[in-house]
Order: sequence, then structure tokens, then C-alpha cells
Amino acid sequence: MKFDLRQARSYAGLSQKEIASKLGLAKPTYQNYEAGDRKMRIDKAKKFSKIVGIPIEQIIF
Repeated sequence: MKFDLRQARSYAGLSQKEIASKLGLAKPTYQNYEAGDRKMRIDKAKKFSKIVGIPIEQIIF
């Protein structure tokens, strides 16, 4: 099963503000990733994967 960023974040029970904080980002920056307006760098993608507990290959960035 594949998850987009919103689905993965919701699966982990985190708000946009909480995930942004854990990634060291401002909330609007994270919102841009989730909306598809920006692409997440690989280091942030790996960290996101660890935070939400979903293997990186199952997340659509």
C-alpha cells in the first residue's frame, strides 16, 4: 500500500504543526510539501518516514 504525505501523517496521528516541528520546518513549508507545491529533500523524506513509522518506499513524495 502507498501513502501520500497527508495519509502518512494522519496514520501517525500527527497534525501538520506537529510533523513540521519534528522535521525542523515551518508549518507553511510542510503544507507546501503536502499540497505538492514543493518536493521534499531526501534527508527530510527519510526523517519523515521514521517519524510516521512507514517505510520510505511506501510513501509517495
